[in-house]
Amino acid sequence: MCTVIVHVPETPGAPVRLLAVRDEDPARAWDPLGAWWPESPDVVGVRDRRAGGAWLAADPAAGRIAVILNRADIVPDGDAPLESRGRIVLDAVGGAALETPPHTHGFNLVELTATGATVTMWDGDALRRVELAPGIHMIAHDDVDDPATARIAAWRDAFDAPETVDEEWRERWLDTLERTSAVGPVDDRAIVRDNRPFGYPTLSLLVCTASVGASGVDVRYGEFAEPGVWNRPVVH
Repeated sequence: MCTVIVHVPETPGAPVRLLAVRDEDPARAWDPLGAWWPESPDVVGVRDRRAGGAWLAADPAAGRIAVILNRADIVPDGDAPLESRGRIVLDAVGGAALETPPHTHGFNLVELTATGATVTMWDGDALRRVELAPGIHMIAHDDVDDPATARIAAWRDAFDAPETVDEEWRERWLDTLERTSAVGPVDDRAIVRDNRPFGYPTLSLLVCTASVGASGVDVRYGEFAEPGVWNRPVVH
């Protein structure tokens, strides 16, 4: 139930930018943004302690960023055990090809480089990959910019497109995120969410912002003081 906003610039060479809100069970332990994988010393990310993978990761040296969102499966599980989706993020920033078909539950994988952004969608039956056109895009648990997703229909146009050189975009996007919280965390339009009324034990826990461009990769992290409740995080 996470949410990601991406801006792909019109101007070639301008940074590609991202804001990601993570929804997860607060009882599932995680490690904040850091270098947690000895086998990949250049990679930093938000690590899931249980499975060892990443929700979001970046390889600054390679100029890659990836973040994964859960997506509902449209076909029932088979007999084979499924793998953790967190490994997909580490493979993506490492430049490894995605296994086809993936042996995981459904996901939306968002990948950024200095040249643009892609989203790979897996619903348990079909694997699709789209390159994002210039502009603002929003991804949740369905397709990219899906108007049937209430938060996308309500808020996609609320996030402004940053200028080519723009150091204030993070704060403006956090301002916008704060405005979206006026609907409350259990409204279907919410981005900062409490998903328990919908049958999931997940709440919004943290925010990451990221940009990748000619000047390199910049990833920042901040946690909500109380899960599922808006209080402006300090991202650093």
